Amino acid sequence: MKTPDWDHLRDFLAVARTGRLTTAARVLAADHTTVSRRIVALEAALQARLFDRSPQGYALTAHGERLMLRAEAMESLMLAAQAEVGEADLSVSGVVRIGAPEGFGSYFLAPRLPRLAELHPDLEIQLVAIPGTLSLSKREADVAITLSPPREGRLISRKLTDYRLSLYGAPAYLDARPAITSRADMKDQRFIGYIEDLLYAPELDYMQAPDVDIHVAFKSSNLIAQLQACVAGAGLAVIPDFIAEGRPYLRRVLADQVGLTREFHLVVHADLRSVARVRAVMDFIAGAVKAERGVFGG
Repeated sequence: MKTPDWDHLRDFLAVARTGRLTTAARVLAADHTTVSRRIVALEAALQARLFDRSPQGYALTAHGERLMLRAEAMESLMLAAQAEVGEADLSVSGVVRIGAPEGFGSYFLAPRLPRLAELHPDLEIQLVAIPGTLSLSKREADVAITLSPPREGRLISRKLTDYRLSLYGAPAYLDARPAITSRADMKDQRFIGYIEDLLYAPELDYMQAPDVDIHVAFKSSNLIAQLQACVAGAGLAVIPDFIAEGRPYLRRVLADQVGLTREFHLVVHADLRSVARVRAVMDFIAGAVKAERGVFGG
């Protein structure tokens, strides 16, 4: 039996986590034929079939499941060594991918990240602002902003801030209808909300009002799409105040009667918390939120 090459184990982990050769190749910034060749070489070195191949992708065999545990342990040791030795000079360089909800990522982080780039010109920042979550355990991101703290896995989190959400409507929509002066008036309104079966977090289930029959006329899995529909006059929407406040094309409705509070948490995998570039990004995000906590209304 030959000694496996670490590069082959790295490719193995990428394929195991993504389930697809082409996706793993993109993560590794490599050609998919190279990744395939390394997987075959690894299987030959270990004299074991690690994946069941099918049109649906790559699924781990029993041998692959056992190797996954060992390979992840080796990866953790490599990352720890990088943090302690490779970055002993505290240089901040390389790639850091940030996963964030689309509202926080697009409206708060994106305008502020250029400052981080100025502070660390050798740092490549990747911001994935989507209506969903990226897995830190599968290395889909290095740092994540979530709506709740993690409940499992080797993940470390700290609360960034509370944030306030309110009910908003476009002036054109509101001016064309009777004034909304109480919660009872909401029963005759058109609402904009999330598609229930596509909710990626229970904290986003806003359209629950036991005293009012709410009619959700427009649904989207994307907060920014909901915002644009609200601006266009499609109905009323629950929007974070840090996005909506100060925008002339939105007007808050029932400010003293309707409102929600949610949380943002900063999460990192335990293996990466001491890596200089990751630590620099986390400290920057935490510092930016602390400096401007007032905008979140929490």
